Amino acid sequence: MLLQFTVGNFKSFRNKATLNLEATSDDWLEDDNIARIDHPNLRMVKAAAIYGANAGGKSNFIDAMARFRQLVLSSSKESQQGEILPVVPFRLHTKTAGAPTFFEAHFLKDETRYRYGFEATKDRIVSEWLFRQKDSIRATCLFTREKNEFSVKEGFREGRGLEQRTRSNALFLSVVAQFNGVIAAEVVKHIEACRVITGLQDAGYLGFTARLLDDKEYGDTIRRFVKNADFGIENVIRQDVDKEKYLASLPKNLPPSVRDLIAQNSDGASTILAMHRRYNEKEKPAGLVEFDFASEESDGTRQFLALAGPFLHTLREGTVLVVDEFDSQLHPALTRRLVGLFNTSANRKNAQLVFVTHDQGLLNAKSIRRDQIWFAEKTPAGASELFRLSQIAAVRKDANFEKEYLLGQFGAIPNLGDFERVVLDAEK
Repeated sequence: MLLQFTVGNFKSFRNKATLNLEATSDDWLEDDNIARIDHPNLRMVKAAAIYGANAGGKSNFIDAMARFRQLVLSSSKESQQGEILPVVPFRLHTKTAGAPTFFEAHFLKDETRYRYGFEATKDRIVSEWLFRQKDSIRATCLFTREKNEFSVKEGFREGRGLEQRTRSNALFLSVVAQFNGVIAAEVVKHIEACRVITGLQDAGYLGFTARLLDDKEYGDTIRRFVKNADFGIENVIRQDVDKEKYLASLPKNLPPSVRDLIAQNSDGASTILAMHRRYNEKEKPAGLVEFDFASEESDGTRQFLALAGPFLHTLREGTVLVVDEFDSQLHPALTRRLVGLFNTSANRKNAQLVFVTHDQGLLNAKSIRRDQIWFAEKTPAGASELFRLSQIAAVRKDANFEKEYLLGQFGAIPNLGDFERVVLDAEK
């Protein structure tokens, strides 16, 4: 389980900002929204929503989670000495433009708590650390790194001898995992299990869902999902297609990096057919008609199917799903049902959902706790901050969150100017 994630000096975040998924002592919605875990001192929420004005920093925080994951997974395998690291410091202050970006994640594996992080510039890893806490009050340091100076402790003997194999722009954790270090591999595996996707572009994870359609259990569940979503679809079928035709069918506005990634992983590419019921002149069923999912279904229908695979996989595996722009193109009733899955008995393995949304309808005290609601907001100096509703004094656990948010009681809403005056002045 993900306990918390922190980023600092990244894009719009000048100072460190932490998303903390540890629950407060509040007993509101205890049975549904709090994970049951075998740890005496931890209570975890199953889902967290991030709200805020456009350009407030919501997507930048999610991007930080994606960059952290990307660096851990690819550092020792794909990068080369001298290759630029994908970090972007806060550029609106003289002291941060050349300073390193900070990443750190805390997570729980069984009853063991890990804290792993690093600082990096575009040229090198500046520092790196790993701590483990198991059956003790204090965490134990496994290794630390300051530039190319390593301190590998007794509990991390698997890393000894690999210091010299670690490039200045590579993560030591990733190198040790590549050489079959047991602890390092466990940490990397847990980070890999935190999948980050965006609701603005379904091309990547629609393919993931398509592959799951061939799995007996996943396929049946996905088809039932779609049928229960009231799209008028009776069945969905995956069919293999020619790779070149598949790449030609991708949206023209895809970023080159995304298109290249899809091309690298498009062997066995497929298309999806949606089966709709046909009716005769007496309005009686008269067989099924095939619709091409990519070109003949609505954006919202495609989005729902694309999300179905990651959502079901996350619930079944008990992993973490992070979704930017979650409610893009989806009806609010569908987004509430999908979020609700994580706060019901369907979430038997304590899977977690972190999502960015503008859907104020989810701010319902009957279904969400104060410690599950987060806000991203920019300061007058252009720096983003992240804070939780439970940190705001005098907000009752059964308050009308939606109304108070729209009234600006919590902040994190746009400070709009007079649009009418702008138009009138332009006509003078």
